[in-house]
Amino acid sequence: MATASVPPTARRATARTLLAALGCMAALIPRGTLAQGDAADRAAVLAVADSALAAISRSDAVGFTDLMVSEAVMFPTSTRDGVTRYSLRTRDAQRASPITGTVSERGWNPEVRVNGGVAMVWYPYDLYRDGKWSHCGVDIFTLVRHQGRWRIAAMAWSAEQPPACEKHPAGPPPGARP
Repeated sequence: MATASVPPTARRATARTLLAALGCMAALIPRGTLAQGDAADRAAVLAVADSALAAISRSDAVGFTDLMVSEAVMFPTSTRDGVTRYSLRTRDAQRASPITGTVSERGWNPEVRVNGGVAMVWYPYDLYRDGKWSHCGVDIFTLVRHQGRWRIAAMAWSAEQPPACEKHPAGPPPGARP
């Protein structure tokens, strides 16, 4: 498992530089070039992301990985004490790793983008394990249209604590305890 640490000041500087570059690039792109996809594609893409969260909440690693292309990769990241670490996980490694305990992962306010055969979902989430608050962050799903169906090609997620991320606006899930 690869791990990298980035100091907080370098992360902020890198993020500012990246945002500035993306802003400049977006200003140069003619309006309408960044297609949102049609409503049916957006709904199908979101359904895959929702199905992934549901599989995780069922502790169903097989169901979760069945939503992926065989070459899919995942990049979980977490920030603790100002240090961000990431790892790389393949679909096969994820499939072989059981999801332990009772998990409730809930997303809200997804942003869905579709262009041709690629799509992405930016999905804020919170996660409770065994009925107790664990963390929150953002799931980022990158999907491809494969054999006529949308499949996860890559997934990255952050795992942080408030105020770096928000808990679900509806409050804790049913049965959660402090």
